[in-house]
Amino acid sequence: MKNIITIKVVDKTDNLILAKIIRDVFIEHDAPQQGTVYSDPTTDDLYQYFKIQKSILWVAELNGEIAGCCGIYPTEGLAETCTELVKFYIHQSTRGKGVGKALMEKCVESALEFGYKEMYLESLPHFAKAVNIYEKQGFKTLNQPLGNSGHTTCNIWMLKSLT
Repeated sequence: MKNIITIKVVDKTDNLILAKIIRDVFIEHDAPQQGTVYSDPTTDDLYQYFKIQKSILWVAELNGEIAGCCGIYPTEGLAETCTELVKFYIHQSTRGKGVGKALMEKCVESALEFGYKEMYLESLPHFAKAVNIYEKQGFKTLNQPLGNSGHTTCNIWMLKSLT
């Protein structure tokens, strides 16, 4: 059977499963829970969090089941022309099936529609495979963070030009 990927805007009913997927990824990779999205209270109500202007959270479904999410957000302290790629988490069982690529493409498309010229992200060494993918997507490593995400444990900062 061919895998069918569908992408939709986050809905209130997605909150519980997305919070579980995000936290499961942290546990799977033995990543720090404090000072990261794991302990961020917004993780439990992503639907509400993404109601802010010029932000969007895309939810991917693989064969009708929620597989992960990824969004863009105008993080405090970033330039007006820069958005942050956020909440990019894919369930372990659905990786390698094109879900992440579809979500990334949708986020870049949305960022351009909102008028952003750059995309910033923060990560951890625990997610080395993801960081490698970001590099292949054109993200360049920075020496210090941009903006104020509140995720003080993240120590990998990257930026990509969208133009």
